[in-house]
Amino acid sequence: MPRLLAIDYGAKRTGIAVTDPLQIIATALDTVRTHDLTEFLKKYAVSEPIEAFIVGMPKRLDNTESENAARVTAFIKVLKKTFPEIPVHTHDERFTSSMALQSMIASGSKKSDRRDKGNIDKISATIILQSYMESRR
Repeated sequence: MPRLLAIDYGAKRTGIAVTDPLQIIATALDTVRTHDLTEFLKKYAVSEPIEAFIVGMPKRLDNTESENAARVTAFIKVLKKTFPEIPVHTHDERFTSSMALQSMIASGSKKSDRRDKGNIDKISATIILQSYMESRR
């Protein structure tokens, strides 16, 4: 069964999470530099089938799009052009960074690990993916 792949898109770094083949568990995969993201996804798609991309859409508390939303929307266009056969879904990513940090604290992560923004990005992608999976049930 193909995997779901979630993307927490950022200006510098992008967090990526995937499901297991049965789409039961969301797991952090990696953090890549944003300008390397498309190449990373192409390589990943060769080795693992992808059912859909879930892209975190940044929104404000009043449900309007944040300033980063334009970059995310532009990336989604590139994603659809590069992978026309794979559907792209957006999912609200509000509070995922703070949730990721709290989850790292709760799991006993060292302070140096919590300062690494790449760790927060891939955990945020995992939270986006888990939330998306729960919303489908």
